[in-house]
Amino acid sequence: MIDKLWQASHLIRKSRYAVAFTGAGISVESGIPPFRGENGLWNTTHPIFLEIEYFQKKPLQSWKKIKEIFYDSLGDAEPNIAHIMLAKMEERSFVETVVTQNIDHLHQKAGSKYVYELHGTYRQLICTECSSEYDMSFADLNYLPPTCFVCKGILKPDMVFFNEPIPAFAKKRSFEEAAKADVLLIIGTNAEVLPAAEIPVVAKNNGAKIIEINIRPSHFTNTVTDIFLEMKATEAMSELGRLLYL
Repeated sequence: MIDKLWQASHLIRKSRYAVAFTGAGISVESGIPPFRGENGLWNTTHPIFLEIEYFQKKPLQSWKKIKEIFYDSLGDAEPNIAHIMLAKMEERSFVETVVTQNIDHLHQKAGSKYVYELHGTYRQLICTECSSEYDMSFADLNYLPPTCFVCKGILKPDMVFFNEPIPAFAKKRSFEEAAKADVLLIIGTNAEVLPAAEIPVVAKNNGAKIIEINIRPSHFTNTVTDIFLEMKATEAMSELGRLLYL
């Protein structure tokens, strides 16, 4: 593993344009459960609460579960060493941007400035009637569902619900970043859903070297990955940070 870590750090150090692509696995060690797999949210919570059609029909019921899952816990979550190392790598120009499937805002909290959120963010609310946008701090979630100050329409978390399209800007920029990358650093994701699953493929097809950090092999491991670090995100990023003298 030491040899692989050294090879990975060498690729990052020599890269012209490295991009990080992250998923739930990078935030698990900050106490945020993944949606799928062992200890995943869908093992205890029915995903219907995050279906856009259900939200539109029963916003109160949907908001009660959303508040319990996200807003009662995410606000207290702190970035872990993997988030922090990515921010330091950006600061030192070892990584240009972060493309994330996470909605937890922990990359920004850690100090990353160039973050594209494929699935949106829990930090922002959007009016379902007039599209006004609010920081979550403006809403009093003791009264559900929260409503728009402008038109009194129902506010929705600005994250992608099931059967909703990916935000056009985030999708466009994420795929542009993947196409530009000469190194793509996958951290904590199997990217089982589209279009996220295509990002490593786009990078690989444009000549990028793929470094993958996951606790177990993914469907990328034997298809596009060049260096597979079978480690926790915090352990791998700590070691890469040490080798990059961060």
